[in-house]
Amino acid sequence: MGSERIRRWESGALAHAVTDPFGQGPVPWLRGAETYFGDTGKVVPWYVDTPQDAATPPGEHRVPAPRSSGSARTSRTTEGPRSADDVHRQIKGFTSTGAVSPGEAVDFHITVDPPQEFSVDVYRIGHYGGDGAAKITTSPRLSGIVQPPPLTADRTVSCHHWWLSWRLQIPSFWSIGAYVAVLTTADGYRSHIPFTIRDNHPADLLLLLPDITWQAYNLYPEDGRIGASLYHAWDENGRLLGEADAATTVSFDRPYAGAGLPLHVGHAYDFIRFAERYGYDLAYADARDLHAGHVDPTRYRGLVFPGHDEYWSPHMRRTVELAREHGTSLVFLSANTMYWQVELGPSPSGVPDRLLTCRKRKGPGKPVLWREIDRPEQQLVGIQYAGRVPEPHPLIVRNAGHWLWDATGAHEGDELAGMVAGEADRYFPRTALPEHEERILLAHSPYTDAEGALRHQETSLYRAPSGALVFASGTFAWSPALDRPGHVDPRIQRATASLLDRICKHD
Repeated sequence: MGSERIRRWESGALAHAVTDPFGQGPVPWLRGAETYFGDTGKVVPWYVDTPQDAATPPGEHRVPAPRSSGSARTSRTTEGPRSADDVHRQIKGFTSTGAVSPGEAVDFHITVDPPQEFSVDVYRIGHYGGDGAAKITTSPRLSGIVQPPPLTADRTVSCHHWWLSWRLQIPSFWSIGAYVAVLTTADGYRSHIPFTIRDNHPADLLLLLPDITWQAYNLYPEDGRIGASLYHAWDENGRLLGEADAATTVSFDRPYAGAGLPLHVGHAYDFIRFAERYGYDLAYADARDLHAGHVDPTRYRGLVFPGHDEYWSPHMRRTVELAREHGTSLVFLSANTMYWQVELGPSPSGVPDRLLTCRKRKGPGKPVLWREIDRPEQQLVGIQYAGRVPEPHPLIVRNAGHWLWDATGAHEGDELAGMVAGEADRYFPRTALPEHEERILLAHSPYTDAEGALRHQETSLYRAPSGALVFASGTFAWSPALDRPGHVDPRIQRATASLLDRICKHD
């Protein structure tokens, strides 16, 4: 019944993998990692896929808030830091570097309006005794300037011309991992910039942060005028437009919309807190590292895709297929994985992989859905995208005698409340399956779509001829169930531990 890790878990004897040497207090704004959309004043539910679906009620048009004078924002608030937004641009920024290794530098480009001093607190995401993150360092007081307006060309928004604001040299002793830079102005406005520190040290599991998908959804600047993502843009009257009129190419050289945290970034943070709490040996990288060949996935026992990972380049897919053929297991903890095919290109100044292109517009040109070019995602993942789930539904356990469910206490037909949410995958009988030695569906969960039609979600596991295990949760709700307050499900935690222990050969 279960693994040694599960037994230690239940006894409470397993210490979390990292401690907080800085003695910092809780960081509640990172625990749930909801995405804020500044000028709307609304929080998007964690399971909603497209930000504007929640930020803009049907039939309403977005009218940007008027810019206030600087004098109204010069005194520091007594209510704690306030979230910056894309209309007033109190403080916004991005890094012009992708993931970096210890010993390298991260370059921050930041605009501050009105100009004033600001500071940068750098946090590392982890368990840290339940705090969710630990402060690693703080910048000196920095002089903020108003950077030039973003440049636009055919709905592509770029800030590659912003001046360098701060260069953070990463000490050799810093831990690899997911980091967040918290920018705070002297008058109390705050924004965020996520970044990754990676290296090629041996580890059991390689965690791949879905930065390509994060950028696809980034509507910066969410100002009702020039902002654009691969999903939305605005017309001259501030009306929100759909995919047919959205950007074809988006740039990594710009902040994330609103408070600066990408949509669904919390899914990755949920898994990180869980994995570090229970001592899993993790390496870290971004999806762009996988695309560019900066990491060799065959060096790891398993690759973990912890959050919504919808946009894949051909090189990403081939690299992961080769890893599976080599015996590296794959763990997909979300849904709608590898749906769109994308290209990555250089910035105007020639920096590689700073532009993301996905040709969704109607008209001539090659298809961009993997399933439209006879390479459906099911041939790698084992299941594939079926549709959105407008309201959470229970996940219905299937094949409860399988080892994945063995330590959970779940029985056939048990309902795991709220575990089918956001988007769902299922097995498509008319679509080819990957080569496999064994294959099983571990959940079959009915839900009602937005049109009232009855559909179903499935969770999949197969063993490739190489021995690699390929798991796909088929729902957005899996990672939040690992460590998000209000969403934790011990059965999902134990099932995930059984899976990872088997991949890591800890049983």
